[in-house]
Amino acid sequence: MSEIVITKENFEKEVLQSDVPVLVDFWATWCGPCRMLAPVIEEIAKEGKVKVGKIDVDKEGELAIKFGVMSIPTVVLFENGKSVKTTVGYMSKEQLESELGI
Repeated sequence: MSEIVITKENFEKEVLQSDVPVLVDFWATWCGPCRMLAPVIEEIAKEGKVKVGKIDVDKEGELAIKFGVMSIPTVVLFENGKSVKTTVGYMSKEQLESELGI
């Protein structure tokens, strides 16, 4: 499965109404730690255990504010339309999976 670009237009359909857990990466192009985390997120997406979406905070500031994103990268795991776990900052794939329980 590949990563999905999440916008305010498709957020409800892709995240809140999803039948499977959704890992959402809040990021920005200028963010060094976000660029370091990108291959980790991509690898998780390819494994297909969870649906993976990416939200560019510069383009989708409303969504970042709605979920209290103060620092990036912030990764939020949604289950049944609700935010259940959050991590902030770069983590290895193993750390991220352990923190989020995926």
